[in-house]
Amino acid sequence: MLNIKIFGIVQGVGFRPFISRIANANNIVGNVANRGSYVEIFAQGSDNDLKNFLDDINHKNPPRSTILKIDINNLPDKNFSDFQIVDSVHEAGDIFVSPDIAICDKCAEELFDPNNRRYLHPFINCTACGARLTIMKNMPYDRERTSMSEFPMCDACKEEYFNPDSRRYDAQPICCNDCGCEVYLLGKNLRGHDAIKFTRKILANGGIVAIKGIGGFHLACDARNFDAVQRLRNSKTRPTKPFAVMFRNIDAIKRECFLSDVEKTFLDSPQKAIVLLETRDLGLGTKVAKNVAPNINKLGVMLPYTPLHMLIFNFPDSLLPYFPTSLVMTSGNPSGVPITIDDDDAIKNFDFCDAILSHNRKILLRADDSVMDFIDNRPSMIRRSRGYAPLPVFYEGGKRSVLAIGGELKNTFCLAKNNLLYASPYIGDVSNLQTVEVLKKSIRRMSDLLEITPEVIACDLHPRYQTTALAEKISAESNIPLIKIQHHYAHILSCMAENNFHGEVIGVAFDGTGYGDDGTIWGGEFFICNEKTYERAAHIEKFTQAGGDKSAREGWRIAVALMKNLDAARELNLADDINLRGQKFLLDKNINCVTSTSVGRIFDAVAAILGICKISTYEGEAAMRLQACAEHSNKKFRAEFMTTDKIFDEILNRRLNGENVNDLARLFHELLAEMTAQICEELSFKTKIKTVALSGGVFQNSLLSSLTTDKLQRRGLKVLRHELIPPNDGGLCIGQAVKAMHIF
Repeated sequence: MLNIKIFGIVQGVGFRPFISRIANANNIVGNVANRGSYVEIFAQGSDNDLKNFLDDINHKNPPRSTILKIDINNLPDKNFSDFQIVDSVHEAGDIFVSPDIAICDKCAEELFDPNNRRYLHPFINCTACGARLTIMKNMPYDRERTSMSEFPMCDACKEEYFNPDSRRYDAQPICCNDCGCEVYLLGKNLRGHDAIKFTRKILANGGIVAIKGIGGFHLACDARNFDAVQRLRNSKTRPTKPFAVMFRNIDAIKRECFLSDVEKTFLDSPQKAIVLLETRDLGLGTKVAKNVAPNINKLGVMLPYTPLHMLIFNFPDSLLPYFPTSLVMTSGNPSGVPITIDDDDAIKNFDFCDAILSHNRKILLRADDSVMDFIDNRPSMIRRSRGYAPLPVFYEGGKRSVLAIGGELKNTFCLAKNNLLYASPYIGDVSNLQTVEVLKKSIRRMSDLLEITPEVIACDLHPRYQTTALAEKISAESNIPLIKIQHHYAHILSCMAENNFHGEVIGVAFDGTGYGDDGTIWGGEFFICNEKTYERAAHIEKFTQAGGDKSAREGWRIAVALMKNLDAARELNLADDINLRGQKFLLDKNINCVTSTSVGRIFDAVAAILGICKISTYEGEAAMRLQACAEHSNKKFRAEFMTTDKIFDEILNRRLNGENVNDLARLFHELLAEMTAQICEELSFKTKIKTVALSGGVFQNSLLSSLTTDKLQRRGLKVLRHELIPPNDGGLCIGQAVKAMHIF
């Protein structure tokens, strides 16, 4: 008899039913059970049958599962008469939690089959799809430890649940139209299909609806309807930040956007992330309103990933031939706070909506949509959340269990143990007490779920971050050591961890803001570093950043600081004369000024002098619009090495001479990439290090990232980039955890 222990993503993916089926197919007797951190099998049969059984485990495992390790031991035979799934028994160890999984093709087919008993059921699921992380209380993953425990199964569902030949054998969220969860409209006496049909009427007629999904609420409207989109913008106080759009199907997406095979694979994967796609010419009869994603050349698109989404698009009523093929589907949250997950908050937060479509399955852990771009045909994660979190990053050498709090913006936190780094779903910007409370609750829930008790806490070096204050509080209350880690060093470590790279690298960290070791603002850094130490080997030219928080939003202020006088600022109409003279006064008197090396602010300044964006209404707007202009240029440049102050002067002088704005935007990217590559080459010559790690929010810019990678590789340097961990502050927690695990 064999005792087999399987570690990996083997809970919530139909693994035990799979084991039961292949055991019966191979004449194996014994049993299988969840043990919290792994699946354990007792398998008895002939040598040949056991060999075939093990082959099937390795080669026929469920598509949503991931086997990381298998331990096999021989034991004396027992008197098994058949093969059974037995009750779960909890044991300590590494835990792998399945993320939420988009509806599978088989369930989608059953959803619209009038002869199926789950016809038009908004919560249809099976062992290969459905809610996982967001409904889990703790492990092992069994129904009684999920929010589905509140819904007793009907007799028909019980029969499927216990039938080894059923697709829903041991499927924990199983339910049907006669049992389980139900959708309803808040404040209206409409439930089930009536609620869905009412929602469709509102959306088709230009209204706005809040819709509860797997990990929180969305705000939805017809993406083709300019007035509906503008009303949503006004209601959310979101003047220009792009909205995500959910399309009915791939064909609808292709009418709006260019779509490569690789992008299609990720778009239609079980994770169903939002994917940024290049839009087609908006003058060629496209349907999405121009104010959905103004001033940029990419659109964040996704496909329906829950049965409720599919029903909203395709419910067989009289509206079906006329219903929109695309809906704005943006995160349901007031500005500055995490996504809404319950009815009471929905009523309070979405009073501007024409209806609120909710359901009675509790969301136990928020999970916003993941967002992904592509650089050189490779994924580049912008926001890692639903579908991906909390799958761990494996990085060897850790000696302590860690809680890494993450950054202030785009916050995620990380729990790490035994070389496994679990990043949380997206929390958001930790700028107020409400978000801090959400962060604290999420930390407690994931700590319980993953059974990690931290031995050390890590946070950012910035003394005024809310996350720093929270880390200090947890450390004091729990008597756990706290370490504070420099922001940009954490960026580089996160890139090393994702690439499982050990040893020294030249780390290039470009972003908007990070607290430096010298108390100034860093953001254009070149490090020589490894997991234990770092040296700031170079940085871009220092400049003065005046105007406090306004200077991070108003790029014209940075442009004035970089100019020699105000004549050019007046000529370019950067601001009215009163504001220009006021800014010059702050600079001359060193009032409300900080020293900065932020590449992100250089982007803002260049966008301002080119007349592309003088004031940003959301983080990164100037840089995104600058990139969009650069990508409209077909001009080829031979870039020469210049420092950033010289690059700015070059762009400014050419702008004053009347050169094309798109061409100058392209030249800026080329010059910055050339500068970066040459500094890395010089550092490599001095240190003999041949590997460069690129991280920080500026490297979300696909054009800059691609140009820099190409120039580095032409110089014979290996380049590490992010793919499934964000280069922005959403990946900071991974780097913080790496440092904390290696510090003792």
